[in-house]
Amino acid sequence: MQPRKEIIHLDMDAFYASVEVLDDPSLKGKPVIVGGGMKRGVVSAASYEARKFGVHSALPMARAKRLCPHGVFLPVRMERYKEVSDRIFEIFRRFTPLVEPLSLDEAFLDVTESARLFGSGVEIARRIKALVRSESGLSVSAGVASSKFLAKIASDLDKPDGLTVVPHGKEMEFLDPLPVGRLWGVGEVTRGTLEEMGVRTIGDLGKVPQETLARKFGRHGLHLFQLSRGVDDREVETEREIKSMGREDTYDEDLLDADDLRRELLAIATRVAARLRRHGMKGRTISLKVKYADFRLVTRETTLNCGTDDGGEIFRHALSLLGRTDAGKRPVRLLGIYLSNFGEERVREEEWRQILLFGHRPEPRTASSRQTPERDPARAAKLNEAVDRIREKYGEKGIRPGTLVDDD
Repeated sequence: MQPRKEIIHLDMDAFYASVEVLDDPSLKGKPVIVGGGMKRGVVSAASYEARKFGVHSALPMARAKRLCPHGVFLPVRMERYKEVSDRIFEIFRRFTPLVEPLSLDEAFLDVTESARLFGSGVEIARRIKALVRSESGLSVSAGVASSKFLAKIASDLDKPDGLTVVPHGKEMEFLDPLPVGRLWGVGEVTRGTLEEMGVRTIGDLGKVPQETLARKFGRHGLHLFQLSRGVDDREVETEREIKSMGREDTYDEDLLDADDLRRELLAIATRVAARLRRHGMKGRTISLKVKYADFRLVTRETTLNCGTDDGGEIFRHALSLLGRTDAGKRPVRLLGIYLSNFGEERVREEEWRQILLFGHRPEPRTASSRQTPERDPARAAKLNEAVDRIREKYGEKGIRPGTLVDDD
């Protein structure tokens, strides 16, 4: 007989904002709002003090400013959040290899087989919460249940720093009184339609015949019915193939000047390269994303013979791709660089290093252009390793291309 499933859902509390308070304790108790620029940006995270004023994720920053004019508004520091996230996920993996990341600050853990070593799911959740607090200074809310769906709902009920348990055999007691909007896939439109049918709680939904829900909502209705009965057989998926990795920035002021475009492209390429190296990945396909002021979006891409994680190389190819757009002639509101096509040229990479070792002239590394100057990959790798060590110690501004150093 197989043991009953023990799933934990862990969700960091106001993660980006909490990291900002961690790094600057003077912000403690203040309404901290992290997001993009005031003209076009949106809120990425808001502290619980800011949420009291109606500020929440995805809210336009300008509206957040009107709701909370005395708030502390900060830019997104993604590299720093990823650094903290890596440390927290390392704690998760001490208790089980079955960890499914949903984002930088959220994950499912299957601890069914961990009981012999660490105790019940509740005990493991308590230990993880304590370790996250002691080792990172942050708080995490947890939900413990027999399925991902139930654990996810549970973790959200007692934030911040909460721990909610759905006992085995008590699933319906837990679900029935909750608002139907707690179900995945029930947005404002669906909720409005359900309310017209007299459905306000999850228990109400479970009493509606499946055939009625199917006629009203199609397959989605059948899915909602299953969730209302607590049915969710999905496994925790530990392997999620990363298809692409990159970064994009939206600007408060449109870019038209060629030097400004080059500078922003270099900044993005540098950050993307650092992220690739942190994940131990190299991409062969470089994609450039450009959105003009009129919201027209264009993409350009090129594929290299060998994968790269080098910021200089990514920048040079991205700059070449930029020349195939109307940037510089038309105002640009967004730039992005993405790499894909990972891990398919390891043999070629080794051959490339052998060629350099014996001093032969290398073939051009891009399939689409033979004009890009080459760098010695071995020397570039050593340089990048040194750069990464400096940034780990002193932060992103510890070392960077001279072009990106502020005038002051």
